[in-house]
Amino acid sequence: DGYRNTNQVSDDYRYQDGNYDAPNDGYYRGGDDPAQEEDAQSDVTEGHDEDDEVYEGEYQGIPHPDDIKEKQKKRAPAADDEYRDRADLMAERMEDEEQLAHQYENIIEECGHGRFQWTLFFVLGLALMADGVEVFVVGFVLPSAEKDMCLSSSNKGMLGLIVYLGMMVGAVLLGGLADKLGRKQCLIISLAINAAFAFLSSFVQGYGFFLFCRLISGLGIGGTLPIVFAYFSEFLSREKRGEHLSWLCMFWMIGGIYASAMAWSIIPHYGWGFSMGTKYHFHSWRVFVLVCALPCIASLVALKFMPESPRFLLEIGKHDEAWMILKQVHDTNMRAKGEPERVFTVSYIKTPKQVDEFIEIQSSTGTWYQRWLVRITTTLKQVWDNVLYCLTAQYRMNTLMLAVVWFTMALSYYGLIVWFPDMIRYLQDEAYESRVKIFDEEEVSHFTFNFTLENQIHRNGEYRNDKFIGMKFKEVRFEDSLFEDCYFEDVRSSETFFENCTIISTVFYNTDLYEHKFINCRLINSTFMKEKEGCHIDFEEDNDFLIYLVSFLGSLSVLPGNIISALLMDKIGRIKMIGGSMLISAVCCFFLFFGNSESAMIGWQCLFCGASIAAWNALDVITVELYPTDKRATAFGILNGLCKFGAILGNSIFSSFVGITKVVPILLASSALVGGGLLALRLPETREQVLM
Repeated sequence: DGYRNTNQVSDDYRYQDGNYDAPNDGYYRGGDDPAQEEDAQSDVTEGHDEDDEVYEGEYQGIPHPDDIKEKQKKRAPAADDEYRDRADLMAERMEDEEQLAHQYENIIEECGHGRFQWTLFFVLGLALMADGVEVFVVGFVLPSAEKDMCLSSSNKGMLGLIVYLGMMVGAVLLGGLADKLGRKQCLIISLAINAAFAFLSSFVQGYGFFLFCRLISGLGIGGTLPIVFAYFSEFLSREKRGEHLSWLCMFWMIGGIYASAMAWSIIPHYGWGFSMGTKYHFHSWRVFVLVCALPCIASLVALKFMPESPRFLLEIGKHDEAWMILKQVHDTNMRAKGEPERVFTVSYIKTPKQVDEFIEIQSSTGTWYQRWLVRITTTLKQVWDNVLYCLTAQYRMNTLMLAVVWFTMALSYYGLIVWFPDMIRYLQDEAYESRVKIFDEEEVSHFTFNFTLENQIHRNGEYRNDKFIGMKFKEVRFEDSLFEDCYFEDVRSSETFFENCTIISTVFYNTDLYEHKFINCRLINSTFMKEKEGCHIDFEEDNDFLIYLVSFLGSLSVLPGNIISALLMDKIGRIKMIGGSMLISAVCCFFLFFGNSESAMIGWQCLFCGASIAAWNALDVITVELYPTDKRATAFGILNGLCKFGAILGNSIFSSFVGITKVVPILLASSALVGGGLLALRLPETREQVLM
């Protein structure tokens, strides 16, 4: 009992201030002479070198026990994380995110709201403006493009819907990528795709290639809406978020006004273009398509000078980069306020525990396309996991209710937005047809027609030795008539047909009176020479200024609703704003029964658009606030994609009833708005919560 082993003896000594102190516990320590102890140790170890000692199991390939212990110590932290239940890791991450959410809110309040946010406001506003322009572009160019490309009715319908199809796919795909690759990077990709293919679509001549370009252009611009709102919201404090996101929505309205004004001022001017031979034509509507790409290009250039969202960087563990950006925000705002001496007091920001690590193949492993394939498949899998996460128990009910509200709002709004111009055009056509001039049994011989015939019906007429030279037929029908020894040269026609006519010894030279325009006609000894190629149109006459005016007034009418929603968003809350706006819009739909004139339809359209815009703004805000940072753009993209699907259905359903009945579109729109508005009242209010 009086002896203690060497390890215990060494543990009893404490190294203090460069001296060893022995404990005073009554045990014999082998004398006070350290030299004597050293001599004894040297005698024992004489001729023995520890470095040269060979472990007896080494030759058998058995590792030394000390090596095993050392490796186990190094692996211990990694092994703990590897074998821990994923639920525990997620619970720890959720706790970290909650702490980060409150700390980040305090940091944004310290940074203040000033020059930086307003600069970002205008840069992202241009991107949102480009989204608004894209919705109107095809509708404005369609009347001209259908003549320029000889489009059939089915092709016209496809061109009208293809943009929404691209936007639907782009919203889901690019919105999901923004939660993995970053807000700024994905927004740049989105705008670059839109700008490139919008620019290209203005030059292509074939219908198929034009359709493809507008599809990809829509795919690009579809990602802007979810990214813009997620991006901007992460630079706003709780008190400013609802109001300033609503102000941002005004740029969508500005995009509609810009598109309407440019269409009104450019498309009717047929001479604003050029031709290269007989095959390539660059008409004024193509100039309009080019001009509509300018907001997108301007936003793309300005975005290069803006930083990534620091909230996103913290979410993926990039603390230092996020801190530098937040300091930049703070310093920019303080300098603008005249307080450059104020110091950014934050030194450390909580970062959530990283659960999913990106799989990276080293440069020495595999070929370049294998590495890219792994990167792409891994990223897409993470996006898909985010999509599924929005349907987990925690978010399922909110996601489903928001999906119904987004869909019903889109079905009624986009359906009526298309239905209004179609109804106005139908009323115009009815008025035009009521002024038709009818000529019965006229006989004309040896006469030269060199002027325009418009909105006329000629029945049982006889035309002998007449010349039709350098003239235009517009909305003209010849029924049961005789043409004998006549001569047609350089004739252009629009909605002109010959029905049950007899045409004898007549020459058609350089005209667009094609075979399909002769219905049940007898052609005897008649000749068609050098038919006009392509579709020809007089843009000054065939484009209706009233359609541009309707869209312009419809876009302008949302200004009061935008202002009211921005001022009241943080006062009355998001839920009441959505429900109230949708119910008021439903009431406006019923008044459409009394819209029997062009002016009445324009008035009710303006009232409907002004009432419904508040619901759109509140939907954007609450969608941003209901989801955490790493799922925010994904959830917004899913719901916005569903919104575009509702727009496609609304366009198809509502347009099919034009000229048949007003009851079905009005009842469908109003019932959808009432149902969506009542369901929206069951959503949770978010104006008091911080961004998770």
